[in-house]
Amino acid sequence: MPDNTSRYLAEGPRVGIRHFTYEDGAEFTARARESKDLHHPWLFPPDSAQAYTAYAGRLIEDPTKAGFLVCEKDDGSLAGFININNIVEGGFQCGTLGYGAFAHAAGRGLMREALGLVVRYAFGPLRLHRLEINVQPANHASIALARGCGFRLEGFSPDMLFIDGAWRDHERWAITVEMLRGTAR
Repeated sequence: MPDNTSRYLAEGPRVGIRHFTYEDGAEFTARARESKDLHHPWLFPPDSAQAYTAYAGRLIEDPTKAGFLVCEKDDGSLAGFININNIVEGGFQCGTLGYGAFAHAAGRGLMREALGLVVRYAFGPLRLHRLEINVQPANHASIALARGCGFRLEGFSPDMLFIDGAWRDHERWAITVEMLRGTAR
């Protein structure tokens, strides 16, 4: 009898999402090194074995984080990553998203498909109510991804995050489970 179980937590036509493992380090860091020009100055994913182990460890072991690798379904290669950080339960039920595509996958719509999967996973099995994305105003690709996945612009935060040696302004984007269902007020 064939094994019909998927190795993915959720999957779409072209991508699947799964949790980080320590064994993904070699491919992840190679993709991060290949993608330095794409990522700079917005984000700095780990590009060494030691940095990856520490990064993945936080995503694997910290219950206030959930890390997802975006994998191309045709060959399983890593196309990017999406993390939910600062997960707060109780009356808030919220998390903050961070993400990045790898250079070979950029501009192909894979991250949009994957972000939709992560949003549905967060509002389903993780039982969150709200997700937020903080984006530097000049990061047009990231803003287009947030907008394209149904997030709404909620505000502006000056000097919000320390990135690349300075405090950077960010736009705040968010989506709630009601927005996803089309029942938002």
